Amino acid sequence: MRGFFLLLTLLFLQTAWAQTPQAQVMEAWVRATVAGQQSTGAFLTLQSAVPLKLVEVRSPLAAAAEIHEMRVDDDGVMRMRAVSWLNVPAGKATQLKPGGYHIMLLELKAQAKAGERTTLTLVLEDAARQRQEIEVIAEIRALNAPPRHMPQQ
Repeated sequence: MRGFFLLLTLLFLQTAWAQTPQAQVMEAWVRATVAGQQSTGAFLTLQSAVPLKLVEVRSPLAAAAEIHEMRVDDDGVMRMRAVSWLNVPAGKATQLKPGGYHIMLLELKAQAKAGERTTLTLVLEDAARQRQEIEVIAEIRALNAPPRHMPQQ
């Protein structure tokens, strides 16, 4: 009987550990849109104690969300393309920002209005292919709002 309780305790601790978020999300925000605009960008900073991959994003504001990369091609032209996932290295801040990696919210269901908030659900995967979801509230900021700087840690 004692072994059964020990096994039960270990299973409980393993489940609790697996559900503990391994990543922190900071400064999540979405760029406001004008009426009729069908897409916008979402930006944030991810930090994790262990290596992770950002593999999926969802938002009730959009029918689809994709991880995108801005990159200068061989001809010197800045291009944007969807990527399947984004590495989040252990111990380093990974910024999703304008002009770099970011999230595209596509087929917007409503206008993203400055001063409002929306939810972003981030799906992260660890080396064992275990997935966790982190839900964050993102502020919608005006098109011309200056970037905010994160405090140094």
